[in-house]
Amino acid sequence: MDRTVFCKNVSGAKKSRCSLLPRLVLLAFFLLSCFRLSAQYNIDRVLMAGRSALYYEDYVLSMQYFNQAITAKPYLYEPWYFRAIAKYNLDDYVGAESDCTEAISLNPYIAGLYDLRGICRIRQKKFEEAAADYDKAIVQDPTSQGLWFNRALCRINYKDYDKANFELDSMMVRWSKNAKVYQLKCEVCLQQKDTVAGAKYLDKSLELDPYDGEAWTVRAMMSLTKRKWKDADQQLSRAIHLKPTVANNYVNRALARYNINNLRGAMADYDKAIELDPNNFLAHYNRGQLRVQVGDDNRAIDDFDFIIQREPNNFMAIFNRALLRDRTGDLYGAISDYSTVIEQFPNFWTGLHYRANCYRRLGMTAKAEMDEFRIFKAQMDKHLGRQQRWSSKKKKEVRKMSDIDLDKYNQLVEADEQEVEHEYSSAYRGRVQNRKVGDEFMPMYVISYRKSDADVSSYTAFDSEVEHFNQTAAPRHRINITCNPKTLSEGETKAYFSLIDTLSVAIDAIKNLNREKGLLVQRAIAYAVTQNFDAAINDLTAYVQQDSTLAMAYWQRAVCQSLINEFAQSQGIESKLKSLGTLDDFAKAAQLNPHNPYILYDRANVYAARKEYKKAIDDYTRALDMEPRLAEAYYNRGLAFINSGQLEKGIEDLSKAGELGLYDAYGVIKKYRTK
Repeated sequence: MDRTVFCKNVSGAKKSRCSLLPRLVLLAFFLLSCFRLSAQYNIDRVLMAGRSALYYEDYVLSMQYFNQAITAKPYLYEPWYFRAIAKYNLDDYVGAESDCTEAISLNPYIAGLYDLRGICRIRQKKFEEAAADYDKAIVQDPTSQGLWFNRALCRINYKDYDKANFELDSMMVRWSKNAKVYQLKCEVCLQQKDTVAGAKYLDKSLELDPYDGEAWTVRAMMSLTKRKWKDADQQLSRAIHLKPTVANNYVNRALARYNINNLRGAMADYDKAIELDPNNFLAHYNRGQLRVQVGDDNRAIDDFDFIIQREPNNFMAIFNRALLRDRTGDLYGAISDYSTVIEQFPNFWTGLHYRANCYRRLGMTAKAEMDEFRIFKAQMDKHLGRQQRWSSKKKKEVRKMSDIDLDKYNQLVEADEQEVEHEYSSAYRGRVQNRKVGDEFMPMYVISYRKSDADVSSYTAFDSEVEHFNQTAAPRHRINITCNPKTLSEGETKAYFSLIDTLSVAIDAIKNLNREKGLLVQRAIAYAVTQNFDAAINDLTAYVQQDSTLAMAYWQRAVCQSLINEFAQSQGIESKLKSLGTLDDFAKAAQLNPHNPYILYDRANVYAARKEYKKAIDDYTRALDMEPRLAEAYYNRGLAFINSGQLEKGIEDLSKAGELGLYDAYGVIKKYRTK
């Protein structure tokens, strides 16, 4: 071969390789960038699915998504933060605090992180540490009233009244119309024994907000301290009217009513307090005393049994039970209780006298005479100035909230320090409480593997198309029509993720998708159960491209998009245009399956969310014409009537919903009847 030709070939090859190298580098960089973008996109979708589950209060499921995000990208603060919110809502305050701490280490400039950790620490009674968190949160967000309010409450709880006073003075200047600030200022004054100033600030608080239950409770505590029983009764009645679920208000009102000789009212209050707080010591103890007074001895024993089981060294309760056992003929039980008290207080003559009487009734004369001799000797010692005194140790063994004088065994007990139950400002538990108000519509009916968690347990939704799919497609799990399905446990969550993986493998292996397109519907339902609505919509869209005759595909896609829209709206994202798309899907589903009432019910919910109440009422009415037992439709139509100004029609529908088993309707009726 010619040497010159060879050299040219080699030179050309080198040039070719040299020109190709930058292209390969660029291609590799491009592919790596695409991979990173894809990974980031996937993490964003996981976070969005987790946040959606969090919004719909499926906290265990949301944690599974956040766990995935943390495993993939542990340096992002958001998944730690959102998982902390989920744990907080599951009452795992220790775990939530730990996650907040990790999130703060990754991004120390977010006020919400300190706020959430502060609330978690408050729940654990770590008030000083919580106040330190609020100090940092206020640096990030100095205009938040909630942060200032919580910090002041923390100061009061760990008795740093000087700082609390200073901060409350600043708050009164910045937020002079906030009644809660004056209420807290009043409490600080009362703690510092300045009742005159406290009353002045409380008057200002009630002037600004006469419907604040906590303020009326504070006013009642002042009246109780002064033994103004009638005033306390009236003030606590107002507090209970405004906040009917605070057990201590019933306990304190019972004490006031007892002192104005309203024994029936006092008994009812103790019953209500125990209903709200089954472990309330004062309610059980004082109800037991009241039952003694009205001769209800056996049930009084039950109350004292509860007290003694909880506090075995409560000698007042033991002595009261001894008297009751004595009275009801349980002499051996009475002797056992008398002996327990006498062991601790050997010079308790009354106890010795009662035990001697029990011994005599049982024919145990020798033991009775020994007790009677001890009484005689103790009386002589007292006469000669040699009476045995209780030691400081024995005094400590008696509860602070009871008098150490056992001769006062038949008196009611009141707390040593009256406390007001405060509600800390928190945005982390809102949605559940809002639903209890009764302004929210019942949720949509969806196609799901889950069963309903609704109050109407006897009702089973049925649709012929869904049933036909169960029989012909033979899904791995039976498909149901459900409203308000139960939230997933950790084990169930993992099982549904596993089902999605199994279906994905099967779908990827299919050569002719049209023949096995039912797998797409199954996976879409599994995605919807795990609140990955975007993925569910993708599968349903792929299905309708293969088969445009299945109503339930359009129906489920519309439901998934509606749920996405609701979540987006909660985040401040406009979704009216997308809701038009859901209405198109509902219209198509209704056209394909005109006898399905649940499609019309769900579409009515969309109209109600858009405040188009007339259209909503029309659809609810058509749904009820097809299925008169649809309690949720009566409930929602009732709210639609009320929102459109037709109160009587609304209450009539709510009454029908309650009749069908949706008992929340009665609370809503009461609310609107009062209005």
